[in-house]
Parts: sequence; structure tokens; C-alpha cells
Amino acid sequence: MSEEVKEKKFYVLRAVSGKENKVKEYLEADLKHSELKDYISQILIPTERILQQHGGKKVVKERAYLPGYIIVECILVGEVFHYLRNINYVIGFLGGNNPQPLRLSEVSRILGTIDELRDKPGEFDIQFTVGETIKITEGPFNGFLGEIKGVNPEKRKLTVVVKIFGRGAPMELSYLQVEKEA
Repeated sequence: MSEEVKEKKFYVLRAVSGKENKVKEYLEADLKHSELKDYISQILIPTERILQQHGGKKVVKERAYLPGYIIVECILVGEVFHYLRNINYVIGFLGGNNPQPLRLSEVSRILGTIDELRDKPGEFDIQFTVGETIKITEGPFNGFLGEIKGVNPEKRKLTVVVKIFGRGAPMELSYLQVEKEA
């Protein structure tokens, strides 16, 4: 095996969406018993914590921040390239048969985002007050501005009045669907 590249760089593997963790588990288990561990050092799946409600209970779950993508730090030489590309649920490298390594600025941004999302608390510390203007970030009224008419901190819900066609329309939104207007 020829040593074309001597240092480890970050490459992006494309995987079947939803199977990123399976690929990572398989890689980590296989690398323990393989000589390829000298060539592959990190396997990262960018994830974020989200707050969901199920049956009236708040549940913090993790989901893929970049679904279908796995970041691998490796020395990408022939055997490693073929090994990674032929793992179950892997579609191939981003860039096809000629993958380009991520630039350091891209890696820093992605790793910074991963750390930020990992450290982000599942609960929200944002305080809303009646009369405040908010911007809707999710749903059919995405981008609309509204005025808060009521706050329910226990349920993390807001009663908001949005002007549609010149008339005020009241609606109930969760904290996840709005952001404070600057």
C-alpha cells in the first residue's frame, strides 16, 4: 500500500439517513480488531439535542444535525478508501471516487457546532413577557411577527397574536417555534 498522504485529514462519508450510528458502531467495533486503526482515528456524527413532547411529557432526544453524513478523520490511502466505501449503509464519499478533505475552517466550524449543540441544554432559559414582539421560526407562519398576549412557562407555550390580512389572529405556539425579535 503506497503512502500518498502522511497526515490524517477529515473526509465526509455519505450514509443512508438514519443509519449513521450503525455505521459508526460497525466501524468502531471493526477497528478494534483491525490494522486499519492506525489510519482511522475519529468517527463523528454531528448531532443536536431537541426537546419534544410525548403524551404531555418533555423528552430530550438527539438527532442527526447533518443527516446522512459521517465525518471521518483518516489517512485516505487505497485500502482505507475501499474499506470505508464498502461498509454496510455507506453510499460513498462526498466527492465520489476523488474525495477532497475538509478545510480546517470547515472542520473547526463543524466541530464547534457539534460542541455547541452537545452542550446546549435540553430546557430553554429564555424568558418571554406579555407585549413582547417575537418572530415565528417554524410552521405555516414562518417569518411572521407577532405580539405575545399570554405566557405559560410550565407548558412552554405562548399565546401570540399575528396580523394576517390586517386582522389579528391568536394562536398558541411552543417556545421551540419562536425567537425573540431583536
